[in-house]
Amino acid sequence: MRQRLCRVCGGWHDIEAWPHNCLPERNLAASDLPVPGVISDTMDPVQSMVDGKFYTSKSALRSTYLPSGNAEGKRYVEVGNDPARFKSREKQQPDRKAIRTTLEKAQARYARGERVHPNA
Repeated sequence: MRQRLCRVCGGWHDIEAWPHNCLPERNLAASDLPVPGVISDTMDPVQSMVDGKFYTSKSALRSTYLPSGNAEGKRYVEVGNDPARFKSREKQQPDRKAIRTTLEKAQARYARGERVHPNA
């Protein structure tokens, strides 16, 4: 006889004879389908940047990207609509003081006669 702690009432119950009043409530919003995550081929009308036509099928739109599907014979890449790709990235400002001190050190070494030999 194996028992398990009940999350509903907090008591211990036999696994083979679990009381019906302690069964967890079923989520009615959850699907009973064996494959609930199906991705459809249909979509809202989208204008192709390749030929200017409107498509409601993802596969038909993607077929225009292939060399056999477009008149130019070029390959295209589907980018998406992520707004983050339009965000400009901040350029890192160079540390002018560190650059200046590095150059001063290099000039001082050169003035002292230090040289870097290619075979060293």
